Amino acid sequence: MLNRVLIRTKVVQNLYSYMLTRPERTLANALKDLDTSLEKTYELYHYLMRLPIELTHIQEMRLDEARNKYLPTEEELNPNMKFVNNRLVKALADNELLKQFAQEHTVTWNDDPIFERLMLDKVLKSDLYNDYMADDEDSMEADSLLWQQLMKQVILPDENMADAIEQRSLFWTEDDMDLIGQFVCKTFRRIAEGDEQAVLPKYKDEEDSEFGKELFSTTVTQMPENNQIIDDLVQSSRWDKDRIVLMDRIIMCAALAELRSFDKIPAAVSLNEYIELAKNFSTAASGKFVNGILNNAVKQLRNEGKILKR
Repeated sequence: MLNRVLIRTKVVQNLYSYMLTRPERTLANALKDLDTSLEKTYELYHYLMRLPIELTHIQEMRLDEARNKYLPTEEELNPNMKFVNNRLVKALADNELLKQFAQEHTVTWNDDPIFERLMLDKVLKSDLYNDYMADDEDSMEADSLLWQQLMKQVILPDENMADAIEQRSLFWTEDDMDLIGQFVCKTFRRIAEGDEQAVLPKYKDEEDSEFGKELFSTTVTQMPENNQIIDDLVQSSRWDKDRIVLMDRIIMCAALAELRSFDKIPAAVSLNEYIELAKNFSTAASGKFVNGILNNAVKQLRNEGKILKR
């Protein structure tokens, strides 16, 4: 689940924090913080996967209370159970990996009943819900599609969701929500397709699990040399090196470290990823600036034999 794109993002964010807090913060402490940040990001995936289960359970209890109240209406006695019988939600609730992680890490929204009530009300008032309940199609595909659309259009953009996430962890950002939301919807689709390994592991393999700390450490180790490369190229391009914002410098140093030391990653992949990071996390002009400096750096380092890959 924590792919290279997400890991690079977390490395850059933690490098920025590290550079602002040196020398009080050691490299060892920074690596621990990076590991915590990645762990919390995976935890967010599980929180979002848990939400349909708990919202559905609340709606089921509401229907049961209405059915058992004094003088219930005909509709309350015989409610439409399509939403609470959603097959995707049942599959999520029965998934052993999700249940085990939730128990071990106490992943639940039940400690915030006001948020749960507000979010459920938002879901029940949505056109997506009303269209789903009125549709005669009754299938796992339709059940999965409902929650994919609710996640994208109702839940993730909601300001109550943003507040709830912010209160739960300082490590979670709005960008995390968007990216992890994509993984959650991907998991919903895979469950509907019958994939028995639909729930994504924290890392694809051992190599990915080591990538973040190796990139972080390599970037810090090579920073003096890579900063000099950047400064020389900036000066030759008639830019003022003192006007380079810290985030741009960190992104370029991380990119150069990856280009020089991670031989299995194609240069074009590294360049594209860090240029995108500059566009997303720095100034409006950063994408073009970082693109120009990094491409010139690659040409120079290839001429010097310091980058051999293509």
